[in-house]
Amino acid sequence: MSQDETSSASALPSSPHGDGLVIEPAVEADVAACVGLMSANAVGARVGQEAGDLAPYLDAFARMREGGRTVLHVARLPGMGPGEIVGMFELTVLDGLSFSGRPRAQVESVHVDPSMRSRGLGARMMAFAEERARERGCVLMQLASNAQRTRAHAFYERLGYEPSHLGFKRML
Repeated sequence: MSQDETSSASALPSSPHGDGLVIEPAVEADVAACVGLMSANAVGARVGQEAGDLAPYLDAFARMREGGRTVLHVARLPGMGPGEIVGMFELTVLDGLSFSGRPRAQVESVHVDPSMRSRGLGARMMAFAEERARERGCVLMQLASNAQRTRAHAFYERLGYEPSHLGFKRML
């Protein structure tokens, strides 16, 4: 881990929980584990897409860190270090004119290790994301979920999220 990674990660808050779960900004050594988790959870057009050469993922991670608007977070259990994770999510702060110009938060790529599901990790990651968003003055948290992920939809609804919009995508 470089000096920059160490100082950047320690400057941002982490969240230890009663069972030792720690949610914190990712470091470069976590990128491969994040790609593996995204691949393990892929559905639809993403199946088989999240693998292979790490270079583009490392480039994206560097851009995220430089831009400062999107932070990749990881969740670790006791004894886990860089490169070992049980969950991940990306949190982005979006500026806009709606809601009197207050920023919105967008959470994406929420993934929990399939062997660790239904243990409350996802709920704790979402609560952590909401706390970070409130600290940044965000008026709401928004997310999109693949239409095939009906179990995830039920999870988000249990957390109080409402399916208020219909999303569209077009590959470029």
